[in-house]
Amino acid sequence: MGANEKIVPAELAGPLDRAVRGLWGVSWGKARAWIEAGKVRVGREVVRDPTTRVTAGAGVAMDERAPRKGARAAAPVDIVHADAHVVVVSKPAGVSTVPYEESNVDTLEARVRGWLENKAGARGRGRPALGIVHRLDKETSGLVVFTRSWLAKQSLSSQFRHHTVHRRYLAIAHGDVRARTIRSFLMEDRGDGLRGSARGTPPSSAREAITHVERIEALEGATLVGCRLETGRTHQIRIHLSEGGHPIVGERVYVRGYAGPVIEAPRLMLHAAELGFVHPATEREMRWELPMPDDMRAVLERLRV
Repeated sequence: MGANEKIVPAELAGPLDRAVRGLWGVSWGKARAWIEAGKVRVGREVVRDPTTRVTAGAGVAMDERAPRKGARAAAPVDIVHADAHVVVVSKPAGVSTVPYEESNVDTLEARVRGWLENKAGARGRGRPALGIVHRLDKETSGLVVFTRSWLAKQSLSSQFRHHTVHRRYLAIAHGDVRARTIRSFLMEDRGDGLRGSARGTPPSSAREAITHVERIEALEGATLVGCRLETGRTHQIRIHLSEGGHPIVGERVYVRGYAGPVIEAPRLMLHAAELGFVHPATEREMRWELPMPDDMRAVLERLRV
């Protein structure tokens, strides 16, 4: 451990700015300024995002003498809609919505924060408010909404909780998929270490999941489908299609027991194509549609009969 390195105790695990503030006894503003100036390391890596999560036992070092580098250019982000209450973003595949480990710095959340900071000319003056109300898997592309106000956070959290948010996905799934509504109770471990549907009487921890599947186009060994979520459980579409014998093309987790020919793809062929909700301030119905990205369209064209 370096001379200026400190170990994060359990009570300070979480956002890096909180850990730095507690370890060095400085203000929130000072902690964030150190981080954004490149003066803080987690392990061997310099971390500039104050929201990066650190775990208990992680080594954090601060060097006030470290030269301040120019502000890092914000990673690109495709803003679909932005106002004082919400930001709707087109998430590319390969980017996590939020950080899941301390080394995961380049997330969609961080990109949106960077865009807001640059837009307001507020870099270094504190983080803009940004709330998370839903997520997409790292390999899934498509529409994501972030909240910017307390009103929006409360309203959209309620809309998601009551299943009134419109969400429609496009997926390329193995086999001949027929239109149907899939209902099950999802649990964290279906018996093989993976999330899945309960068999028989579901335990109290299981949560109801409903997916409406629409058959769009028959392909060579696969089907292009539309999936409308009535509920929004973790990996819901992936699990429902896989358990029905039709894992999504590019699936690497929920493929156990699938005996058919596997179609190669660069990533999970799942795209959040439509998003709609009642605007928290205007109370107007808003809806966006996003075409499938090029990598998914290339697989679709390859499989067309």
